[in-house]
Amino acid sequence: MKLGGPVVMLGLLIVQHGFPKFLQTLVNSVALGSLYALIALGYTLVYGVLRFINFAHSDVFAVGAWLSFTFATAFGWVATSSPLWGMPLVLLLVMAACALLGVTIEILAYRPLRKAPRLNVLITAIGVSLFLQNVGQLSSVFGTQPQRMPSLIEDRSLFTIAQVHIRLVDVTVIALALALMMALQWMVFRTRLGRAMRAVSFDEKVASLMGINVNRVVTITFAIGSALAAAGGLLFALKYEGLKQTADATWVLLGLKAFVAAVVGGIGNVRGAVAGALLIGVVEVFGASYLSPHMRDVYVFVILIVVLLLKPSGILGKAVREKV
Repeated sequence: MKLGGPVVMLGLLIVQHGFPKFLQTLVNSVALGSLYALIALGYTLVYGVLRFINFAHSDVFAVGAWLSFTFATAFGWVATSSPLWGMPLVLLLVMAACALLGVTIEILAYRPLRKAPRLNVLITAIGVSLFLQNVGQLSSVFGTQPQRMPSLIEDRSLFTIAQVHIRLVDVTVIALALALMMALQWMVFRTRLGRAMRAVSFDEKVASLMGINVNRVVTITFAIGSALAAAGGLLFALKYEGLKQTADATWVLLGLKAFVAAVVGGIGNVRGAVAGALLIGVVEVFGASYLSPHMRDVYVFVILIVVLLLKPSGILGKAVREKV
């Protein structure tokens, strides 16, 4: 009975606007939510282990998108279509490169401040973000001119449902994002590394006394989070094709929405980050399609405010009680 209201609203949308438009909007929202999830997982991993927000994470996502373009053009796939192994190769290269970038940021910028006040770390994260944005604009790096991503995946229709063409790009984005999220879920809850990450998250000092190399765990966490952001950057570039300069507000807004998704789902919770990202994607795309496209960003932050008012710990998050 509690689902009666949403079900009725869903039925009204389908009746008023037609099933084809509803289905196309649903596909677009799931694809966008999948991209948000890959970025949100990086936020939630770092917060879960170190209890601080890496605001440079959205810039790693932007670097991943631009590195995807750089690798693809280096292989000469600008005017010609890439081979079948082209996209997997670029994916592996960009994930490895951004994992190295994340490790470098952790070692040089965050590790020296691990015992410092949280405000110092926050200011440093903003500084790293600005550094990546401005370095990316150098003519010797990515430059300031917008670019069009080469088609590593053929933009064709796989099949049709109710007059809606399901494109190969959308299926690839959703399937690859789902595979990476499932791999992360398995790693966190089924491997020794995952147990070590959860132990460090619970109590860093006790984990160290139990023989866990805390520095190694933190470094691997940054590497995994940055690799996921890089995968998201590649998928974003494949789906939306146009790449703007690294300091463009588009990247910052994408990072903020992914951070909102992590908070809505429950910051520090892997499943929550995915759930929050899908919810944000559905709300944003359906709101823009059925209400007003000019308010799509507003819908996202309204959801954030509502969730924080009703359940501050997030949808799947748990309230933390501290002893005084």
